[in-house]
Amino acid sequence: MALALGVDTGGTYTDAVLIRDEREVIASAKSLTTRADLAIGVGKAISAVLDEAQVTPDQISMASLSTTLATNALVEGQGGRVALIYIGFKESDLEKHGLRDALKGDPALVVAGGHSHAGGEVTKLDVEALEAFLDSNTGVSGFAVAAQFATRNPTHELEAARIITEKTGAPVTCSHQLSAKLNGPKRAVTAVLNARLIGMIDRLIGRAQDQLLALDITAPMMVVRGDGALMSAEQARERPIETILSGPAASIVGARWLTGAENALVSDIGGTTTDVALIRDGKPAIDPAGAQVGGFRTMVEAVAMRTHGLGGDSQVHVMTEGLKGGVFLGPRRVLPVSLIASEAPEVVHAILDEQLRSTTVGEHDTRFARRVPGVHADGIGVREEALLDRLGDQVLPLSGLLRTRMENGALTRLVDRGILQVSGITPSDASHVLGRVEAWDADAARKALELVARKRVGSGDMLAASPAQLAKMIIDQLTEQTSLTLLETAFAEETEDFGLPSKELARHVLTQRGLAQHRGLLALDAALNVDVVGLGASAPSYYPAVGERLRCKMVLPEHAGVANAIGAVVGRLTLRRSGTITSPAEGQYRVHLEDGPKDFNASDEALALLEKILRDETEGAVREAGAEDIRVVVDRDIRTARVEEREVFVEAMLTVDVNRH
Repeated sequence: MALALGVDTGGTYTDAVLIRDEREVIASAKSLTTRADLAIGVGKAISAVLDEAQVTPDQISMASLSTTLATNALVEGQGGRVALIYIGFKESDLEKHGLRDALKGDPALVVAGGHSHAGGEVTKLDVEALEAFLDSNTGVSGFAVAAQFATRNPTHELEAARIITEKTGAPVTCSHQLSAKLNGPKRAVTAVLNARLIGMIDRLIGRAQDQLLALDITAPMMVVRGDGALMSAEQARERPIETILSGPAASIVGARWLTGAENALVSDIGGTTTDVALIRDGKPAIDPAGAQVGGFRTMVEAVAMRTHGLGGDSQVHVMTEGLKGGVFLGPRRVLPVSLIASEAPEVVHAILDEQLRSTTVGEHDTRFARRVPGVHADGIGVREEALLDRLGDQVLPLSGLLRTRMENGALTRLVDRGILQVSGITPSDASHVLGRVEAWDADAARKALELVARKRVGSGDMLAASPAQLAKMIIDQLTEQTSLTLLETAFAEETEDFGLPSKELARHVLTQRGLAQHRGLLALDAALNVDVVGLGASAPSYYPAVGERLRCKMVLPEHAGVANAIGAVVGRLTLRRSGTITSPAEGQYRVHLEDGPKDFNASDEALALLEKILRDETEGAVREAGAEDIRVVVDRDIRTARVEEREVFVEAMLTVDVNRH
């Protein structure tokens, strides 16, 4: 009996599942994700699933991990402090291509160097400027290096990486190692995000492996990539950016395995995000432009997934403008009041009671802060240090923590770095008030919603007459925003062009009136013409109303709450690498390699060398990860131009795809 263990680490819960012979789920379990030490949540989930199945660790032949932590971090703007070394570009390129936004105030050095389109050195790398920058910028957790035309000649990136490693010991991400495609600025953005995630993903994988060994599980560990395939844990540690959309990709693989759906929208609601993708003809669509998460377009091959900051733990924003007011959810995740109250009941209830006794609702009512243990606070400012000193290891209300408005910015920066967590009311709290969920402190949730319900709207009336009424408003808003997310995806994937962006089409008055089946001089009907597979632990609570709103069939499969963990098990081990050949002159064929370009007089010789190098690299890595029966697929994209009645070689992109058969 071959058993496979799947683990998914999400923003709120860590799930574990055991599957027998890739055909049957024999046990599943959940545990709260423990951000201070991820191994605790992973260990509890694995131990619980082993106990439920009554199996021994030696019966497990493979362990696989998927995670939404990378996706969540980018959606919420979190991650370590990084620095970008931008070689051969202009200072203005940082603004022009969105790199300043990706850096979020972290340092960058634009330095002389870089190569030409053909791979020749344009300017020598300014080593002195690089060393001076490294001496003056401390507290950096990871470096990103991107050089002009590095995919044609990476020697300047490699030299910069060597110097950085020798001087700082910090991990370095070189852009050419993430993609063989041109577009230096986009590769630079991808490298910055990879550098930001390295510490987080490395800790997760390392602690997960420690926990497996502590439980006497010696099976090899795999990690789910953003396209739903598996890679070894070692490969994931080097390229954590490839785990962007890992959890969502695993959910699609899991949805297909659970339902057998050939054509469906898959909507997976977690604590932080809602992820929507299309299964067409039994396969998830791959985004040809690269994964887009948190407003950044990367060069990572991943499923065509729309990720929105909408989940059970999304922050509820109160809109007091207008006569009625209202609420809006996300995109930031906060700690549900019911959850922080279950961890520090005396403090939270005492403060909530005090706030309820006040005649007016305070700006920071229901908001508490706590430090995340184990997360380093290197490179923070004076105001941030003062806040951390004041907070210590306590749970404090924001009204007691913040002393001036200037400290609001410092608080936000600490939250962005993942050093602090802040509470607020969420859909999870609303579900506790309505009796749909009983996981945490329902009484604290009721008190928090009562406080927020007292806020005044434009008419002078309270936002809601009771905690239950506000809870219903929040759940209705979750239904509405989820429906819009599904409609956006459907319009974006339609084969016919409707002439407007999908976001506008989803909100268009005709779409909305059609869903409401308007009847007047016009009869308007609209519906989603495809099934929706609802995934996530809270899907049964929220998604039936979404199905009614969109007038479609809502499929809620058994084990929907652990679909990501299932997808982590049933995916296939695969590795893909690409390389380029150009022709700088007629009859000359240049292979662009890691150690610099190499020229040949015949295209066949150049293609043969590149294929051998890519095959050796990918096959070796896949076999090292434990695969034996493998299949190799080679794709040659050879581009030619017709010159004087003959075909002339221009460029070739070779891709080698190796997977476990």
